[in-house]
Amino acid sequence: MRSSNPALSENVFHNFESYGDTTVMTVTGTAIKTMIAIVLAFATAIFTWKQHEAGNSIQGLMIGGLIVGLIAAIATMFKKNWAPITTPIYALAEGCFLGGISAIIQEQLNARMADAPPIAFQACVLTFGTLAVMMTVYQTGLIKVTDKLRMGVVAATGGIALLYLVSMVMSFFGSGIAFIHSAGPFGIAFSVFVVGLAAFNLLLDFDLIDRLTASRAPKHMEWYGAFALMVTLVWLYIEILRLLSKLNRRD
Repeated sequence: MRSSNPALSENVFHNFESYGDTTVMTVTGTAIKTMIAIVLAFATAIFTWKQHEAGNSIQGLMIGGLIVGLIAAIATMFKKNWAPITTPIYALAEGCFLGGISAIIQEQLNARMADAPPIAFQACVLTFGTLAVMMTVYQTGLIKVTDKLRMGVVAATGGIALLYLVSMVMSFFGSGIAFIHSAGPFGIAFSVFVVGLAAFNLLLDFDLIDRLTASRAPKHMEWYGAFALMVTLVWLYIEILRLLSKLNRRD
């Protein structure tokens, strides 16, 4: 059964011997690499935010971050032994985009409200709070990752990805799917659902990292596991930011 996170699909179990690593992957090592990637993303996010505050254009940083992040992600998925290099690049690039979009949303909120809340800080707290909760749920076995759960999360995630793709294509023709961006009850309910779905993807990620460790995957796969978790965390942060933005736009 595949994970809904493409970075953690079943093919990551194949051809370990071809990489020639003499040490094996551990959960602790993966956690350390994930923390390094998070710190790198924070560094470029703060830099981009400060550039926006200083009145400098951040469009290049954001677009460049998206492009470089996409290239690094594709490279990591196809060349897993490159992960020790491409995962930090992905984290740095995504930090530029996340810092930029957060700064822009905060600016819009400040213009609308005299006492606007620090939406980026709230989104960070909720993202890492969700990570801690889902890790606890996974470790305690409160929710077990079964084939049925994987199938449900995979199907739902694929449906959301298709919906976003259709909406993006429609936007090129001056149209779109209104409720995705709506601050009304249905739009908020949709965002709550997507945030929950992203959170459940973390369970599947934890499970597959455990399985990689049990399979004695080579040491460089710790960076690959960190990359996979970063993909989900970036998605989760964006969806939480979107939800908070909708809640603050309500009259």
